[in-house]
Amino acid sequence: MKRILLSCLLLLAAPAFADAKQDLHKLLDEIWQFQLEEHPVMATRYGLTEHNHELEDLSPATLKRINSANREFLSRLNNIKIAELDRVDQISHQVQAYYLKNEVDAYEFGRHMLPFTSESGFFSALAFLPNTHQFSTEQDYQQYLSRLSKFPRYFEQQIYWLKQGIEKGMTQPKVIMNGLPETVENFYNANATQSTFYRPFKTFGKDIDDAAIARLQKQAKAVIEAKVFPAYKRFHDFLVEEYIPNAKDDIAAYSWPNGEAYYQNRTEHFTTTDMSVDAIHQLGLKEVARIRAEMQDVIKSVGFEGSFKEFVHFLRTDPQFYAKSEKELMHYAAYLSKRIDGKLPKLFSYLPRTPYGVEPVPASIAAKYTTGRYISPSNKKEPGYYWVNTYKLDKRPLYSLPALTLHEAVPGHHLQIALAMELEGLPKVRTDGYISAFGEGWGLYSEYLGKEVDFYETPYDDFGRLSYEMWRAARLVVDTGMHSKGWSRQQSIDFMLENTALSELNIISEIDRYISWPAQALSYKIGELTIKRLRAKAETTLKQKFDVRAFHKAVLEHGPVPLSVLEQNIDIYIKEALN
Repeated sequence: MKRILLSCLLLLAAPAFADAKQDLHKLLDEIWQFQLEEHPVMATRYGLTEHNHELEDLSPATLKRINSANREFLSRLNNIKIAELDRVDQISHQVQAYYLKNEVDAYEFGRHMLPFTSESGFFSALAFLPNTHQFSTEQDYQQYLSRLSKFPRYFEQQIYWLKQGIEKGMTQPKVIMNGLPETVENFYNANATQSTFYRPFKTFGKDIDDAAIARLQKQAKAVIEAKVFPAYKRFHDFLVEEYIPNAKDDIAAYSWPNGEAYYQNRTEHFTTTDMSVDAIHQLGLKEVARIRAEMQDVIKSVGFEGSFKEFVHFLRTDPQFYAKSEKELMHYAAYLSKRIDGKLPKLFSYLPRTPYGVEPVPASIAAKYTTGRYISPSNKKEPGYYWVNTYKLDKRPLYSLPALTLHEAVPGHHLQIALAMELEGLPKVRTDGYISAFGEGWGLYSEYLGKEVDFYETPYDDFGRLSYEMWRAARLVVDTGMHSKGWSRQQSIDFMLENTALSELNIISEIDRYISWPAQALSYKIGELTIKRLRAKAETTLKQKFDVRAFHKAVLEHGPVPLSVLEQNIDIYIKEALN
């Protein structure tokens, strides 16, 4: 009788589960199609050519309409009962809700009035267009030229929002814009044929004849000179004459309209937790003290007789720790990348198919750019790229490069992002998104993994790793300090100088990045500590059954997720491993 009753209950429940699943997948697809429609460059990345001639519309009416749509999507998503979904769909539901909430929050706090940071923005993102487009037919080139011709309108819309920011007190601080006009100038102060945007017209496929090539090259030169360069020049002049003189003098997020709430909101978004700003600040101080003790152990191991400050000065000034040429630095980065490739099977049971390359940061943006970065594939035919900054070689220590390589290439960003992109049977929101606490937490955890496979060859390399970990711990202190506790820019620079082996140039670039991108810097340490805590939990519970390759699979196999979802996934992995 009990068996019959149970069967009846299951039959009654099945339609509800089926309806919830169907409603979710229909809504996820609707949201994805809406995003492709509203973001034409994003659509181009996914091989959709219908809007290849367009740039995003940033008019007030359009942004208001998009926000209304996002609010409606979020409401509909919340009406789907998550308990009636299987585990895979529950994760999709939570991930989509995370992204939608961020879109709504960002619009309502006015983030669109801050379209650039100290190191990059809309103006530099456009330089990726030649990589985003596919160039096979003459129509492909014509659509690309049509998109370039939209630059003046697009830049004017950005300038409109920057002017709104001046009126409302929502501007970037003056101090982070040193060198920004010169960076913008690099995009127009050149011959058109030497421009980044002309690059697709230097090589053509065999299906385009000589007459078409000559015609396209003439058109490209004309469009770049008449549309692209004037747009950048207009933006440059606006920055110099209007924006920078009217930008705010202080650095704290709390001085923006509703700034205290905005910073707490950004903190919750970037950490995917409900941690308070004070709790994060205190955690940072605790981590700084712990890592400092480990750094002292390394100093003792190399027999250095002197203070921590003197040892760091030695590292910052001794020529043995610096490349003598850009080629030497890039060769070392490539060597490290290949060396860690061979150690990955010890840590992972499966690896991505997508390869990655090692390239220098483009010279046009290198002066104010961070030390290194991972650039995701712009389309399915492209590799990922590990970028290394070769600007001012005497500020790029070789002892930091092993940790940087692990973070930006493998087993860090490239491995995690490429594996996510290659996941099958999941909605795009799961495979192609990026959640900072997960991705940056994984990147920092990857630096630690180098210890487990003997990747750090010298004590100085290990000190470089610790310095990078200290860098991320110090971020918790200085980011919260500047944006909520009244810390000055110089106070934050001094704190980093006293506790890390980063060069002063790197530290200044990083501090300006934290000022202009509030709370993003918090994601690294919070994510890494969460992954380490979950690993310790698995090791303690599973004992001899613990397999690091299986643990890493459990972390990565669902794509990027909020940390609360990651914890649920690891609990499921532990339970299944026990059984």
